[in-house]
Amino acid sequence: MLRDIDNYFLQHDEQTNSCLQSLRAYILAKDKNLTEAWKYRMPMYYYKGKMCCYVWVHKKFKQPYVGIVEGSKVKHPDLLAEKRSRMKIILIDPAKDIPVKKLNDIFKQMLALYKD
Repeated sequence: MLRDIDNYFLQHDEQTNSCLQSLRAYILAKDKNLTEAWKYRMPMYYYKGKMCCYVWVHKKFKQPYVGIVEGSKVKHPDLLAEKRSRMKIILIDPAKDIPVKKLNDIFKQMLALYKD
């Protein structure tokens, strides 16, 4: 039987699912201290037990994104705050390659917040 978190990924069309699965693998491979959990009915990622990011699909744009929990403390031109005060997101176009350089920059800053 599949876990809720696995069902979340499978409920999307093939292109979106593939993008989300790639983001999932990217996040988990970024640092050995990153772990995955099902929280608030979404895939949430923790650094040493502290929530740091999540993946979701934007309702308006229909694109996957990575949400950064402490996004207000991470500086990157592609991070969107929208109506959030704390969290920011980076939209990922599932029809294109994942912008690894951008994500590397964002994750470097994000992980530094938790390592200090």
